Amino acid sequence: MGQTIIEKIATRYAVGLAEGEKVHSGDYITIRPKHVMTHDNTGAVIPKFRSIGAKQMANPRQPVFAIDHDIQNKSDENLAKYSRIEAFARENDVDFYPPGTGISHQVMIEQGYVTPGCMAVASDSHSNIYGAMAALGTPVVRTDAAAIWATGETWWQVPPVARVELTGAPRSGVVGKDVIIALCGEFNNDEVLNHVVEFTGDGVASLSMDDRMSVANMTTEWGALAGVFPFDEVLREYLYGRVESLEKAGSARYTRADVDRWFGERDVADGDAAFAANLALDLSSVIPHVAGPDNVKTMTSLPEISSKRVAIQKAYLLSCVNARLEDFGVAAGVVKGRRVADGVKFYIAAASQEIERQAQERGYWKDLVDAGAVTLPPGCGPCIGLGEGTIGDGEVGISATNRNFKGRMGSREAKVFLASPSVVAASAVAGYITAPVDFEAARPVTSITRNEVSARDAGSVEILDGFPEKVAGRALVMNRDNLNTDGIYAGKWTYKDDMTPEEMAGVVFENYDENFSDVYRNGDIVVGGRNFGSGSSREQAATALKYRGIPCVIAASFSQTYKRNAFNNGFPVFESPDLVDYLKETMKEHGEPTAVGPDIEVDYRASVVRCDGREFAFPALGRVPQALIVAGGAENLVKERLGS
Repeated sequence: MGQTIIEKIATRYAVGLAEGEKVHSGDYITIRPKHVMTHDNTGAVIPKFRSIGAKQMANPRQPVFAIDHDIQNKSDENLAKYSRIEAFARENDVDFYPPGTGISHQVMIEQGYVTPGCMAVASDSHSNIYGAMAALGTPVVRTDAAAIWATGETWWQVPPVARVELTGAPRSGVVGKDVIIALCGEFNNDEVLNHVVEFTGDGVASLSMDDRMSVANMTTEWGALAGVFPFDEVLREYLYGRVESLEKAGSARYTRADVDRWFGERDVADGDAAFAANLALDLSSVIPHVAGPDNVKTMTSLPEISSKRVAIQKAYLLSCVNARLEDFGVAAGVVKGRRVADGVKFYIAAASQEIERQAQERGYWKDLVDAGAVTLPPGCGPCIGLGEGTIGDGEVGISATNRNFKGRMGSREAKVFLASPSVVAASAVAGYITAPVDFEAARPVTSITRNEVSARDAGSVEILDGFPEKVAGRALVMNRDNLNTDGIYAGKWTYKDDMTPEEMAGVVFENYDENFSDVYRNGDIVVGGRNFGSGSSREQAATALKYRGIPCVIAASFSQTYKRNAFNNGFPVFESPDLVDYLKETMKEHGEPTAVGPDIEVDYRASVVRCDGREFAFPALGRVPQALIVAGGAENLVKERLGS
């Protein structure tokens, strides 16, 4: 079987493969990423690093610290935290970018850390943006970041890959933000949930690098783990420009010769590579839409919403998705010679100090300020509800940020719509949501084909000492998709730090099913639906199930953050969508939240679940996940490695 681009990059950064071995979707691997980025959360990773017994960085050139989230906070406490992070970076010879340099992901790209064909991870979900550079950027949790600092390595399960063909070219006034809003709005039924997306097609060449960064960045909100563009001439020219800029600054991390070599060796998908789905979007059919409120995947065309004259009080052009030079150029062209409407505050912040300087040199910044825009420092700020500019009770905002979840940018009683920079600027001066030019209402032209990707024969899996070859028990079927972590482990217990393991075990699933404890019998195997463990990143939603004596959770799919937390805490979870569909069909008459199903047997050596005389396959749990389980989690595994 051939490989996708993602599988080729994963193979390149995998550790411990046999000579000539290739990885594919579903495989668990140990990876040594080129870089791991942390931002303000570096302060939380440092004690994890120390608690596992690490004394020094495995490779000081691998981590990058870039402060960007709470940079408007000048309290003694926050400034002391930043000082501790900087001192830790200095002690360990790690590259450190202080507040005001820019948003961490933009820094990673601008400063040359992210290069085509590389794998770079970050303790932040918008590391997807690295896909604009034909690189694989994907998030990790804080435990992973500490493990990478200590050993250079962590684990990863290669996800399914979806191919998205972009055809045609955007009409005038349509930009990358409009493209990703269209994709989120048209394919809004989890078509790419927990996939990596590979963009292809003749339409790619019509998208600028700023467009691609917007699209790749918001594949997170679409539900994907990453979104990767091909290495083409547009990217090559961008890299040439970065070489020139970095050489002037005396910090070039690659040369033109490197760029040419990478271009000659660029990754392309094999003709027989297996894609889980093929999606298509005709770029020429896209018109500006807004997403929301409160939901990225609900979209309304500009002609429709403009006719309703939805009044706004806040407008935002900032964040890692849309605060680059082209964005400020477009917005400046809209507001030049005009004023922000009475009753509206228009906030702008560049994605980096370099971009702000460029916007000033070209006059964009002055045009925006003269129109009444309020400037904020290069960083995250109100995008995540921090600092000046957060949205208040009852207010309506139009924003070029990437998320508009209730309460994300301030009050839960506010409404936030997402849109492109030109729409944000036009709305700021009009006082209501509108576009700078008229468009005729139209739906984007799309298509989708789902592919049945056959599971590779796992053969006989080697079982490590201490890992069970088989487990058996009753199936406890929870026929609920998107069962979130609050349903698994209620938020009211999350910050009660003195809960014993027994107490934690006693409250599992109480928010989902108050009768769970009456139904549960020790050794029962939980079978969930799709996207099990969505929502917050609380680790207790995995550890409490482990403490309860549940041997594993089987689901059609998992939130990747939940899966990482589970394995990082020594708790096995795995996907078997065919089993879930079978139980859903055979037990459809059961109306209980938790229904007692048939006895099942999990055979880890054969990678099958046996139920009612049938066998249902699941991805093989090889040496990497088994080692995590046997050790009791990632921190223990790292301690063992450091001790040896």
